[in-house]
Amino acid sequence: MTDAASSNPFHDPLRFEKRIPPCSVLIFGANGDLTMRKLLPALYRLAYERKLPSGFSIVGNSRTAMTHEQFREKMRVSVEKFIENSPFDAALWEDFARGIFYIAGDISDPACYLAMKQQLDQIEKDRGTGGNVLFYLSTQPSFYASVVEHLGASGLSKHEGGGWRRVVIEKPFGHDLESAQELNRRISTVFSERDIYRIDHYLGKETVQNVLAFRFGNTIFEPLWNRQYISHVQVTGAESIGVEGRGAYYQEAGALRDMIQNHLLQVLATVTMEAPSQFESDTVRDERAKLLRSIKILKPDEVEANAVKGQYGPARIGNEDVPGFRQEHGVNPEAQTDTYAAVTFFIDNWRWAGVPFYVRTGKRLPKRVTDIAIRFHPAPLSLFNSGEISPAPNLLILRIQPDEGISLRFQSKDPAGGGMKLRPVSMDFNYGSSFGTRTPSAYETLLLDALGGDSTLYTRQDMVEASWRAVEPILNCWNNTKYKFPNYDAGTWGPKASDEMLARRGHTWRIP
Repeated sequence: MTDAASSNPFHDPLRFEKRIPPCSVLIFGANGDLTMRKLLPALYRLAYERKLPSGFSIVGNSRTAMTHEQFREKMRVSVEKFIENSPFDAALWEDFARGIFYIAGDISDPACYLAMKQQLDQIEKDRGTGGNVLFYLSTQPSFYASVVEHLGASGLSKHEGGGWRRVVIEKPFGHDLESAQELNRRISTVFSERDIYRIDHYLGKETVQNVLAFRFGNTIFEPLWNRQYISHVQVTGAESIGVEGRGAYYQEAGALRDMIQNHLLQVLATVTMEAPSQFESDTVRDERAKLLRSIKILKPDEVEANAVKGQYGPARIGNEDVPGFRQEHGVNPEAQTDTYAAVTFFIDNWRWAGVPFYVRTGKRLPKRVTDIAIRFHPAPLSLFNSGEISPAPNLLILRIQPDEGISLRFQSKDPAGGGMKLRPVSMDFNYGSSFGTRTPSAYETLLLDALGGDSTLYTRQDMVEASWRAVEPILNCWNNTKYKFPNYDAGTWGPKASDEMLARRGHTWRIP
């Protein structure tokens, strides 16, 4: 190791060159969409890249009766269909599939866990997994606590031989602060915090991780990363699709719960957190948690001016008639669900005091895009373009998806015509063209981290609770107010009230 590397707190060879010990993954809800579309393709791709240990095994569980071979064949079809930008190697699959097993059973039945224990014991004996097991909860959220309690009661949560046992829990982590605390109380009676992995796939995206590299691996922007130079920040998580057959679920969740409380607040925290002392799980998560606890909690009389609720109505987009949310299958025709949410957050700390952070998300918006737009203060004196509109302020855009990269807008002299006239130009970095390599999926990154015992990119309970505290006053206000919906057409950028929220501070939404 060089002197430079040894003095760099972010140089952590154990994290970046993971050595995964022999282990198994037991997936609850293995017959569901998440397993077929994300988990199995991600695990296969890790095997393709030789990142999984010898003897690595998968045990699937659901109520559907299947043999090991039938489950393997179903997973093969899914992997071939959903693996992204990767070849399917039939010979590799044959070897990979030898470690795939299936246990049919009801997760409320203690006998199901006995069968799982017997299967895992057999795998440990035949494939040398050392008793190490990652339990992955891909079930309905209402089953999370019950499944974990059954794991404890059956003895599956611990291994007498010293092998590790960890549990991955998909979002949502509760429906509000109280239910999140109760869920954690029940899970914590079985697993310690270090063995609980609350997954937020946004944190696994390469471009979200790159925010940390961009900020703390360079010296150019960090001196400007504060209220003295930044006017405001916009975080956008837009989707062009509707609820895609998930109307009944989405009706109970809504945009604020489904996107802002978890994904986008985690992104916001990553952009605004202080530098950790080293790139290590606890120190990184400490800083992210500290930031989330610094978010100003809105008072009831502040919600209306700082939060906007929207719901899309029917529209014609291109040559297609698109239904409104209330016309979607399984949705109450008088539903008050927010399919659009925009909130102005403030961070009460020395670095960010007074800077508005505008966070928005919505269904049926004009395009699918997630990005962070950081707008700097304008130059203190306009020397050029005399008599004309002042040049646009500098803008830094961190593009999370789909066009991953970073763009910086600044002013340059326009060579056309005479005089000193300015025109905005951009410097662009694009992941695909710059590196020329395949970007791993978020689930590949996060599964590898969980198998390696690295929780840096997973959310901790104090972070979950801080996020709920930030949005709960808004939810309470919205739940006690009847809105006249729909208030924006499908295919538009949301309700007029969202534009007005920014206009009160002299700002406008950027169109991605």
